[in-house]
Amino acid sequence: MRSLVVGTGSYAPAKVLTNADLEKLVDTNDQWIRERTGIRERHIAAPEEASSDLAFHAATRALAMAGLDPADVEMIVVGTVTPDYPFPSTAVVLQGRLGNKKAFAFDVSAACAGSMYALSVADRFITSGACKNALVIGVDTLTRITNWKDRNTCILFGDGAGAMVLKGTGEANRGLSTIRLHADGSLVSMLLQPGGGSREPLTAETMAAGRQYVYMKGTEVYKVAVRALAEVCHEVLEAEGLKPADVTYVIAHQANKRILDATLQRLGIPAEKCWMNLEKYGNTSSASVPTTLDEANRAGWFKPGDVILMMAIGGGMAWGGAVLRW
Repeated sequence: MRSLVVGTGSYAPAKVLTNADLEKLVDTNDQWIRERTGIRERHIAAPEEASSDLAFHAATRALAMAGLDPADVEMIVVGTVTPDYPFPSTAVVLQGRLGNKKAFAFDVSAACAGSMYALSVADRFITSGACKNALVIGVDTLTRITNWKDRNTCILFGDGAGAMVLKGTGEANRGLSTIRLHADGSLVSMLLQPGGGSREPLTAETMAAGRQYVYMKGTEVYKVAVRALAEVCHEVLEAEGLKPADVTYVIAHQANKRILDATLQRLGIPAEKCWMNLEKYGNTSSASVPTTLDEANRAGWFKPGDVILMMAIGGGMAWGGAVLRW
């Protein structure tokens, strides 16, 4: 038994923030941003929109494609680091919004790798026979924890949600075949949100110091990301007896074009095989992989049997790779 992706969906908020708009907020310019990141614009959640709202829109689109009634979903797992509330989980909020009474629901936290971690968990439940179907969501509203005075980070992030519906299949040459996850907790200080947890509760003093915002050591993240992503991709391909040349398409976390280009170069995979949407969404964290998968799917990229290489890395550091046979 394997888990097959039978539906995809995504959602980006209506408001668009361009590089030109950012020029009015911080000392930056369009050319500088594009050259270093590949980003031209990003979407920003409306004041009344929370992560569960974005997730709901992506979920309904994925469920419609799968032909699955929301009431019949058996499992909901959401990858996010910007939940609606500290508790309950965004997955539980989403379950209620969908009118579902059947599914168990919970969140996983792996920053930009959240959807890969969530996908892995759902896959285990389906392949073990514990569930017949699962709704996997990646959603983040990172602009809520972005310091708009820090030009090194505020240019990167956007809000969005992506969804995948999984069902079991007995077809030998289709479905998720190999997933590998990794983490390195010695690198926590490289990319994190320092304030807002039990270690550093938010106070007037910590908020004045900007501790509620994303903090990142960009150069260090780049070096770790390229190495880790290339390694995990080789790992999952070798587990399948495949070579990079056997990959039909790449679905990767859209963090930074330089990271993607360097990783693909290390793998020896042409950039044309990788769906790119970074320029219009920026880094949407957990939403990135499922949103990218949905766009490529709706564009008609995939046919049964295609070998799709998936990868993502996020704060922690946490990362993962997978081989999906469409």
